[in-house]
This record gives sequence, structure tokens and C-alpha cells, in this order.
Amino acid sequence: MSKKTGRNTRSVVTARRGPSLTAIIGIVVVLLFAGVVGFGVYRTQHQSNSGAVPVNATASGVLVGQASAPASIDIYLDFQCPVCRAYEQQSGATIDGFIASGAAKVLYHPLAFLDQSSTTKYSTRASSASGCAAQSGAAVFAKYVKLLYANQPPEGGDGLPESQLISLGQQAGAGGDFAKCVTDNTFAGWTAALTDAASKAGINATPTVEVNGKQIDNTDEALRQAVQAAK
Repeated sequence: MSKKTGRNTRSVVTARRGPSLTAIIGIVVVLLFAGVVGFGVYRTQHQSNSGAVPVNATASGVLVGQASAPASIDIYLDFQCPVCRAYEQQSGATIDGFIASGAAKVLYHPLAFLDQSSTTKYSTRASSASGCAAQSGAAVFAKYVKLLYANQPPEGGDGLPESQLISLGQQAGAGGDFAKCVTDNTFAGWTAALTDAASKAGINATPTVEVNGKQIDNTDEALRQAVQAAK
């Protein structure tokens, strides 16, 4: 009698393997690289937007006058500041005369100390708009300064609307993309940097006037004497 010989068949289960350690490391490296690149792009864009400096200006402000002038006048101002407006009314013509004769150059520092004195951060908006005006030249900037003072809004309100900031700039001779520059508040970061630098330098009030690095009284007589002494 023949015997049937049965063969025991084992089920062979093939285990599924996950990604190898090398593959995992590769994925992590790619993700980290992408993250670094993405952050780098963001940081570059952010710095570019917040740190933009107007053409014809510097990180310190806007210079009006001949670079070789013997007297250097620094004026720290805020377009919302009534006392700054009064100083312009008092000494604006004197300053213009010094610039025209080459006796002095003026570095304007448009600050934003009084943002809280309006409901729309007018100090920042006006300073940023003055940076937009500077891009059309120092002479346009100087005219814009006078127009902003002549049309200074009362403290505690909304400040001038963008439409009026644009209209005054165009009246001063600003061209190109001035309107868009104002609407985009392009130089708000520049204004913030100027304000921070002034604070760190010990400037805590506007107007503050210096001649050749020395602070003077806010009188026309003090200004004339200091510029004369610098000759």
C-alpha cells in the first residue's frame, strides 16, 4: 500500500520595510534646506520693505544744501508738532537764506514721536510721505516740509488724509510714483529707524536743533550766532 506523503507548506509572510535611515536623513535635509531658503526669502523681503531708504536721503535723514557748507544744521522735527511749526514760521526764512548762500546745510530728521496724538499715526504717515517727496529732489522735499507745516492738522484728530498728503506733494513738485509711495506708506520703516536712532542719541523733544553737533536754543538769534561762529 502506498502512503501519501503530505508536505507541510509554511506561509511565508514578507514584512514591509519602512524608509531606510539614509532616506529619512535625505528627506530631513531637503525639508531643512527648503525651510532655510523660505525664511531667507521672507527675511530679505521683510528687511527690504522695512528698511527702504528714499532716493536723495540717507538712513539719517534728508540733506538740503551744499555738502561743503561750513555749518551743519540738524533739525529733529515732527510734522504733528505745533512747536515745530512755530519754529518754521520763526526761522524758516533764515534757514533758507543760509542754504541759498552756502553758509549752512540742513539735515532734516522727520520723526514720529507724536503718533499717539492722532488716530491714524499721522506723524509716521507724514514723515513717510516726506521721504516719498525727497525722491523728487531735496528742493521738493524742502517745499513739502513747508506745505505740511502750513496745513498742519490739530492734535487728537485723524491728521491729513492720504489724498491731501498727495496733493500737497504734487504742489511741491513731486512726481513719478509719489502717489503710490504715499498710499503704500513705503517709508514707514525709515521713519521708525530715524525715530529710534534719535531716541538712542538722547533726542527726546521736537524741535531739537543742533549746529555742528551742538544743541542750541530754539531761537532765531541762537541759530544766527551758531552759524556765524561756524564760518
